[in-house]
Amino acid sequence: MSAVLLSGKALAKTIQQRAHHEARELEADGLRPTLAVVVATDDGSTHWYVRSIERAAESAAISCRIVDLGPDASGEVLASVLKDLSEDPSVNGIILQTPLPPGVGTDELVGHIAREKDVDGANPLSLGRLAVGQPSFAPATARAVIEILDHFDIPLAGRNVVVIGRSAVVGKPLSLLLLERDAAVTVCHSRSGPLEKYTKAADVVVVAAGRAGLLNGGHVSSEAVVIDVGTNVLPDGSLVGDADEASVRGIAAALTPVPGGVGSVTTSLLLLHTTEAAREQSRALVPRTAG
Repeated sequence: MSAVLLSGKALAKTIQQRAHHEARELEADGLRPTLAVVVATDDGSTHWYVRSIERAAESAAISCRIVDLGPDASGEVLASVLKDLSEDPSVNGIILQTPLPPGVGTDELVGHIAREKDVDGANPLSLGRLAVGQPSFAPATARAVIEILDHFDIPLAGRNVVVIGRSAVVGKPLSLLLLERDAAVTVCHSRSGPLEKYTKAADVVVVAAGRAGLLNGGHVSSEAVVIDVGTNVLPDGSLVGDADEASVRGIAAALTPVPGGVGSVTTSLLLLHTTEAAREQSRALVPRTAG
């Protein structure tokens, strides 16, 4: 029996419609939500993704400002731009797109993104607040996984969930979101040993390691739901996930496709986060009257 494909397209459209509705309401109040995307690479797939964000933003009535600094931008220049955008009242959300130029570290730069504009949860302050249950934007990809599971009515409380990958943008924040939903979470990484030791008994497997074909049908049970977060570009230009789709589809109960799964939901959530950030920033500007 072939696995059910959990397409993210309908969900992405619904979230984008929510963002559009929120943006129109803000515009009626005199505020046009604006997302700034900082780019410093000549990587073709990155520019393709940034253009897709720009198109989606336009259709959702959100301004999208692409700040292309070129592949030779220094860390100092990037830091200065992020600081300026954080202080710019016309900008509501900021994304620092990777990859960055050689020798430029992401960890040093994301701290320059104002937390209230950190719509992709990159600033360590955002992750820290997420860890202790305080209001914060979760990385959009991590939240997209939860949204997909909810959309397809896949329960999490008390379920055994394995997350493959421990990055600060997916694995770690996703494990926190899953714990909030009362899942029993195991995080696997390069030193965990054979994957099947953990994944065979999992109700849900999320693979987010950035390695094509890492997960195959032999790693999962017939009742497993597999969420594939990976996006890997093959030499022929095609896009594949971290799961070997053909073999996993032959065993698992359900699987998100690549493309058409988590990625489309992630983009829509970035837009929704931007409108939510704009709303909160507008509230902060309203003067308080004396009681």
